[in-house]
Amino acid sequence: MKILVCISCVPDTTSKINFKNNNTVFDEQGVQFVINPNDEFGLTRAIWFKEKIGATVDVLHVGEASADPTLRKALAIGADKAIRIDTPATDAFVVSDQISNYIQANPYDLIIAGRESIDYNGSMVPGMIAAKCDLAFVNTCVKLEINGSTASATREMDGGMEVLSVELPLIIGSQKGLVEETDLRIPNMRGIMQARQKPLAVVPATESSSKTAISSFEKPAPKAAVKLIPADDIDQLIDLLQNEAKVL
Repeated sequence: MKILVCISCVPDTTSKINFKNNNTVFDEQGVQFVINPNDEFGLTRAIWFKEKIGATVDVLHVGEASADPTLRKALAIGADKAIRIDTPATDAFVVSDQISNYIQANPYDLIIAGRESIDYNGSMVPGMIAAKCDLAFVNTCVKLEINGSTASATREMDGGMEVLSVELPLIIGSQKGLVEETDLRIPNMRGIMQARQKPLAVVPATESSSKTAISSFEKPAPKAAVKLIPADDIDQLIDLLQNEAKVL
C-alpha cells in the first residue's frame, strides 16, 4: 500500500506575525516554520499504517528550499521519502495543480492532506485534488481504517459523525481527532540520523498559474482594555452594555 501525505509549512503559533511592502507581503523574518498541525495528524496516522500493515509513506510539499528542514523532520518522524515540487506556493490553485499532476504520474492508494492550513485557512486543496484526479474524497476525517482495498472513514459533520465505506484510491482531509494529540511523534536521535540517509527529491514544477492574488493583509484589531466596575453598580454596568458594548 502506497500512502502520500501532503505537507504544508506554516508559522509556529508562537511566532510574531508581521507584514511588509505596505501590508502586501508576509514577513518571514524571524518566523519559525513547522508542519501544519492538520497535516501532522495525517502523517502520524500514515506512519501507523506503515507499522501495522507495511505501507510505504511519502511526503510531498509544494514550495521552495526553505521547507527542506520541515520535510527532513517528516522523514525523522518515519516517512520513507520526501518530494518537494520546486515552485512557490502562490495559491491553492497552483498547489492543487502541482500535487494533482504528480499524483497522476505517480499513483497512490491513499492521499492524506490536512483539511486546511492554519495560516490561510483556505480549506480548498484536498477537494481540488480530488476533483482534478477523479478520486473519492472524505473531508474533516477524524477516523480512518483500511481493510484490503476498502477504507472506513469517519468524518465530522454538524450535529454528529458520518461513517463512510470507500474503495481505494482515496483522498482525505485530515484534522484533529484522526489521532490523539498524545500520539504525535517527536523525532528521536535515531530518526534524525536515519532521515539524513532518506531521499529528498526536488522535482521541477509543471506549468500552472495562479488564479488569485493577495491585495493586502490586515491584523485583527487589538483587544480593548478591560474596564472594571464595582460589583454593586448595576446602573453603570447596564449603561456600558447598552451604550458602549451595544449588546443590549
